[in-house]
Amino acid sequence: MTTLDNLREALPGYARDLQLNLGTVLTGAGAPGLSERQIWAVALAAAAASRNATFTRDVQALATRHLDAAHVSAAHAAAAIMAMNNVYYRFLHLVEDEEYAKLPPRLRMNVIGSPGIAKADFELLALAVSAINGCGSCVASHERQLRQHGLTREAVQSAVRIAATVHAVARVLESVGGEQQGRAAA
Repeated sequence: MTTLDNLREALPGYARDLQLNLGTVLTGAGAPGLSERQIWAVALAAAAASRNATFTRDVQALATRHLDAAHVSAAHAAAAIMAMNNVYYRFLHLVEDEEYAKLPPRLRMNVIGSPGIAKADFELLALAVSAINGCGSCVASHERQLRQHGLTREAVQSAVRIAATVHAVARVLESVGGEQQGRAAA
């Protein structure tokens, strides 16, 4: 059975800060402004965005103790749609030619309009994934939407801290190989 302690113990000694942060950011005290459901949905979306399938399965096993099926699906949907959108909108930002922004994207993004969970919660997931994927335009857009929905800067920061920590843990576990990560699930 996967536990948070198993995941933390799978990290090598050089990642001690990540061990500590992972134990903190996934708690109410460590993620001020976010509900338990928001914390775990962000963690799952961030894990899915990390591209580490084993780690994503482990985080999902933990997250499903706190999330309903709609939030699990939305976390994966946010990682999927933002994988596409972050590339497209990062291109628009980097190309430095305003004419591209005038062209219709011609990409389906229906899940953003109808995510199956509260819009503010989906925006939080999209922000976390966009931060991981490094799309400044998307980060700015989702942050504005969250602030319009009434989320505090502290809540927004909490989501990004979760995304940063979860992503870093996923990458370290991937780099040390499946043998340590496999022990985490035991």
